[in-house]
Formats: sequence, structure tokens, C-alpha cells
Amino acid sequence: MKNISSKQVWWLVIAVAVIWFANLEYRKLIKPDEGRYAEIPREMVASGDWVTPRLNDLKYFEKPPLQYWATATAYTVFGEHQWTSRLWAALTGFAGILLVWFAGLRLFGREAAGYAAMLLGSSMLYALMAHINTLDMGVTFFMTLGIAGLLLGQAEIDTKKQRNWMLLAWAGLALAVLSKGLMGIILPGAALFLYMVLQRDISVLKRMHWLSGLAVFLMITAPWFYLVMKANPEFFQFFFIHEHFERFATKVHDRYQPWYFFIPILLLGMLPWTVLMFDTLLCSWKRGARVAGVFSPTRFLLIWAVFIYLFFSLSSSKLPSYLLPMFPALALLMGKQVAEMKARKLFWQIAPVTLVALLWLVLAANAGKFADTPLQIELYPKYGAWLMAASLVWLAGVIAALVLLRRQDMSELHKPAALLVLALSSLLAAQLGTSGYNTIAKERSAYYIAEAIRPYVKPGEPLYSVADYEQTLPFYLKRTFTLVAYQDEMEFGIKQEPQRWMPDFASFAKVWQTQATALAIMPASIYPQLKQLDVAMKIIYQDAQFIVVEKP
Repeated sequence: MKNISSKQVWWLVIAVAVIWFANLEYRKLIKPDEGRYAEIPREMVASGDWVTPRLNDLKYFEKPPLQYWATATAYTVFGEHQWTSRLWAALTGFAGILLVWFAGLRLFGREAAGYAAMLLGSSMLYALMAHINTLDMGVTFFMTLGIAGLLLGQAEIDTKKQRNWMLLAWAGLALAVLSKGLMGIILPGAALFLYMVLQRDISVLKRMHWLSGLAVFLMITAPWFYLVMKANPEFFQFFFIHEHFERFATKVHDRYQPWYFFIPILLLGMLPWTVLMFDTLLCSWKRGARVAGVFSPTRFLLIWAVFIYLFFSLSSSKLPSYLLPMFPALALLMGKQVAEMKARKLFWQIAPVTLVALLWLVLAANAGKFADTPLQIELYPKYGAWLMAASLVWLAGVIAALVLLRRQDMSELHKPAALLVLALSSLLAAQLGTSGYNTIAKERSAYYIAEAIRPYVKPGEPLYSVADYEQTLPFYLKRTFTLVAYQDEMEFGIKQEPQRWMPDFASFAKVWQTQATALAIMPASIYPQLKQLDVAMKIIYQDAQFIVVEKP
């Protein structure tokens, strides 16, 4: 990294940005998360109520509103598109790479910073999740911002500069809370407590700037919590008790997985840097040796990464994206490790990726064999072609990197180029794999249903969703539905406003018969049950999964 000029760095940033943002509009939204987090901001814009989040016109308090606000703002400025619904995740993901570079520059030097940014932006899980509309990338960015502010503040001698860094840390954690709830402050706080215990160092507390920091934290977080609880007295119990304590301690969200669930997620998600990660973890504790009264960024980053992994492994609610907050910390540690590592050692840590890329190529070539339904048999081979292209790009990058690292007498000079080639090929491979997912959109998105039935949807006409809720359909139709015999995650909102819901088929049949015009979507298996109730229906759309009917 020492041999790269500032001009070259800017051209590299522009190239990565083009690759990073190029496919946001290309893919159809996939259910459930992308539909949900595209629709809630759309309803905010439509209703003008930016205090009470709603999903399908029902109160939805599972998460705070920061990403909803950001996406609603993007809709207002640029329009309601697939790319604007994903923009916040992509922006915070890209900003996270720049943040890791900046923090690494201040903490470990220019070379380590450059490597850290490359490693983070090309880690498979990080690159993939930055292009899927969920809340995890946003909260990851702001927790990383809070941690970066903490590290830089604790290392600063000048009192004024220390205070400014710590205020940035408090602000970052406040925005993390507004992104995904109390985990934005509880997890960093727990990691800091563990650091103080393991390092036997409580001097950190003297440099936290508690009064001004808490003032900043409350100025950012308190207004929305006050307004939403004032408008919705039921918010407190659901958000703070149900969504935090019960989510962690119980299986209420039906996301229970065994303790080892995250092992393959981490191994695959950190590719192509998995072996390097383990080497870094082993070395980092020794290199962050305790010095009385001196804050150790290396030790804290290590504690943070391990704590995040263990915390969510113990949780009763598990999703792959929950590991994202540990990736920036690992990237900083690995960047420092690579800067101090000989090219020959790095060669042997990258070499196993060749086998992984070859295995992925074989699996991609046989994608059709993983199909279970007629629709999958039709679609999976098409996706396999994209995955094969991604595997070939990745394999070419791995081989090129190994060749550069192996060149006699030049390997040390070629180390930055080798890592850059591998990082770019990994990012391109991730983007190709993500874009290729569009080939199976008929199975995972209601875009095609929306296009087929749009001519039948009249302004103000009743729309019903029977025994299911296709998360992406409301966004594409720009309409909400009355749910019939279905609650799931909208159970809380239905309890607050039961008049917006129909509990059973009989209630639906009674109302349906009285209406002049109406549309209903249902799983294909439900249609015969409604026919047995003599519900008058005319099919206007049908596929392997859903049937859409109108009142004849």
C-alpha cells in the first residue's frame, strides 16, 4: 500500500463504488425482509406519519425508525424504486469500508488501514448483506462508528480532542439504537465491561465524558421514543420487553438454531480471508499485551469480535446477518496483521481458497440438482450459470494473487497488488452471485404477480390477502391488504386495531359476497377451501404458489 499514490487511491475508490452500487435496481425485491423494509417507509410517505411505523397499515414496533426514515427520504427525493429501497444498506456498507480505513489509519498506520478496507469490502457476508435490504448493515455501521470514536478517544491525550472523539462515539451508539434497538448500546457497553475486567483497567471510565456524552445520546434517541410512546402507550411493553428480553431469552420468534449455527456462517462469510482470520485471532491477544493505564485498541477489537460471536451463539434468535458487527473489527485486526506479515506466509493462508472456489464451481454447475419443485427445476440452472461465472472470476483472482505472492524476490512488493486483485475479484464474484439471484425471482418475489394483476386493481378497491402475506406485493402495487386468517409478525398490530383484520374464512366470505368489486390473493392450496364455502371467485392470475381472484 505504500507504493500507491493518492490519485490511484481515488480512482480505486471510484471503481469500487461503481461495482458496489451498480446492481441495486437490477434485482427484484425478495421476501420477506426486502419487502418488509421497502414497504414500511413507503407507508410512512403515503400516510405522512413518520412517528408510528406501520406494515400493511398495522402498527409495527419491532424496530426503531432510522432506516425507515432514511429510505422514506430516498423515496421522497428519488422515487419509490428497488434501488432506493436498498440504498441505505448499500450506503452504510460502503461508508463502513471508509470508516474502517479511517480508523485503521489513525490506529495502525496507512498500510494496515488500506488492507483493512480491502478485507472488509471483499468479505463475502459483508459484501452480500450490503446489497440486501435488511437493518443489520445500518446498525453495524453505527456501532462501528461508536467503537471507532471510543478507540480514538481513549488513545487521545489532548482533552479537547478526546472529548470530541467520545462525543462521536456516543452519537454513533445513539444512531445504532435508533437503527435496531437497545443492542446498539448494550453490546458495546458489555464489550467495554469485559475489556476492563480482562485488562484490569478501569481508567477507561475516566475518559468517557459521561455528562456531555449522555446528553448527546439522549438528544438523538429520546425525541422519537417520547413521541411514539405518547402516541402509542402500548409501545413500551412490546418494544422493550417483547422485542429485547424475550427475543434473546426465548424462542418466541421461531428463529432458534443450535449453538454451532454461526460456525459455517463465519467460515463462509469471511471468505476469502478465513484462514487469515484465525491466524489474526491467535496473534492479536499477545500483541495487545496489557500496559497499566494504557488503552489497547487491539485487545478491545478482539474482545468485541469474540463477544459478538458468543453473544448471538447463546441467543435463542439467530440469523446469519447478526454476525455483521464483528466484521469491521476483524478487518482492522487482519489489516494490521497483513501489514506485518511476510508474503510467503500470506500465500499459504490464501492457497486453500483455491479448493473452495473449485468446489463452488462444481456446485454451481450442478445447481439444478438442488431443485425440489417444477419451478425450481426451471429456474435453478439459470442461477447456476451466474454462480459459475462468479466462481470463475473468483478462482481467477485467487490464482492471480497466489502468482503475485509467489514471484521470487518481488513478492513483498507485489503483496498489495495480490491482495487488491483478490479483493476485487471476490467483490465482483459476490456481486455476480447477488445479481444472478434475479433469475429465481419468480419464486421469491411478487413483482410478476403485481405486473399481471395491475390492470385489475382499481383505486379504492378492497384487496384481501388470505391465509398468507406476500411481503413484496404491497410495495409493487402501492397498496395495502386486509389480512384474512393470518397474523404472524403482525399479530401485535392486529390486536391494537382488530377491525383491520378478518379472523377466518367465514368472515371473509360474508363480507366478500356484499362487495361490488374486490380482489384477493391466496396460496394455491387455499382456493379449493374457499370454493367449498361457495365464495364466488374468478381467477385472474395463477402460478405454482399463488392464485389471485376477483369478485365476478
